[in-house]
Amino acid sequence: MSKKLRILVVGLGGMGSTHANAYSKISDYEIIGFVDSKQPERAQNLAKSLNIIIPVYTDFYDAINQLKPDAVSINTYPDTHAEFSIFAMKQGCHVFVEKPIARTVEDAEAVVSTAHNTKRKLVVGYILRQHPAWQQFIQLARQLGKPLIMRMNLNQQSYGHEWSVHKTFIKNLPPLVDCGVHYLDVMCQITQSQPKFVQAIAARVTDEIDPDFHNYGQLQVGFEDGSVGWYEVGWGPMMSKTAYFIKDVIGPKGSVSMDKSQSDADPSDVSKHTEVNTIIIHSSETNDQGKPLHEDRFIQIEDEPTHNELCKREQEYLLRAIQEDLDLSSHWDDAVNSLKIGLAAVESYKKGMTIHFS
Repeated sequence: MSKKLRILVVGLGGMGSTHANAYSKISDYEIIGFVDSKQPERAQNLAKSLNIIIPVYTDFYDAINQLKPDAVSINTYPDTHAEFSIFAMKQGCHVFVEKPIARTVEDAEAVVSTAHNTKRKLVVGYILRQHPAWQQFIQLARQLGKPLIMRMNLNQQSYGHEWSVHKTFIKNLPPLVDCGVHYLDVMCQITQSQPKFVQAIAARVTDEIDPDFHNYGQLQVGFEDGSVGWYEVGWGPMMSKTAYFIKDVIGPKGSVSMDKSQSDADPSDVSKHTEVNTIIIHSSETNDQGKPLHEDRFIQIEDEPTHNELCKREQEYLLRAIQEDLDLSSHWDDAVNSLKIGLAAVESYKKGMTIHFS
């Protein structure tokens, strides 16, 4: 790249500040401005900590029109993701947008359509896509044959600040969508198939959220290739630490599982959610006596990036997508499908019925 990529960072909460730190550590980026509509002083303090002198805006559109950035990093709440992404791309900007890509399937499809029409690069913040263990897990799962059984969950026992954050998230999107899209995206990558139906249940097990909201949910999804997936999520101080981390794929040829020590694990620590100790590979092959032909293989994970390092890798990927003109079409399709499944799951538990996709 002959010159640095001039980037505007929008939303300076937990993820936005982490991504801003990532840009400051990558020499091909130049942060040219911050946008924080609710806490501009937070953005000003972050700029000082990064030793950069940049303007801080409270209005997204003013910032775009005045700074004319090459790229925009959108880390706001989901209700602005689609609107901001579409506007930025129409102004000629490449976009990084935190997950989910939008709050509705229609808006998600509009974002993807805009990316195609403007030929801008759009990277959605599916952080697991940059994790070496998860990349290996997906490749190994694809070798198990079809159909596949996918079992995943992430129950978070949260207190204090983290529980307050979760309650704020719940007001925007149910946990099955907010957290679930990560693992539904993994299922979409593994199967490389379209979703066929979804059914779900949910429960509100706290008086600290509105009666119409739920802090626990579970879904089952079927794909056109015959594969099925299960995902469970719960947030709050009442959640159990037992089996809070299950990542398991089963197929005709065996299974692939992620193993993680849970004895001293803290489910409320977001930075620990991506950690994986070992991948276990099990073969279904048997000998003439019908006994296992192979012992299970254990792959120890050596490259275990921190949450901050994963965010940095996300931004390096955006840079590479721009520099190498990568085709992101499948990434966009999976972003739409994972959201489609999550939102249909919410419709399913609200209506008490299975939702079929046309």
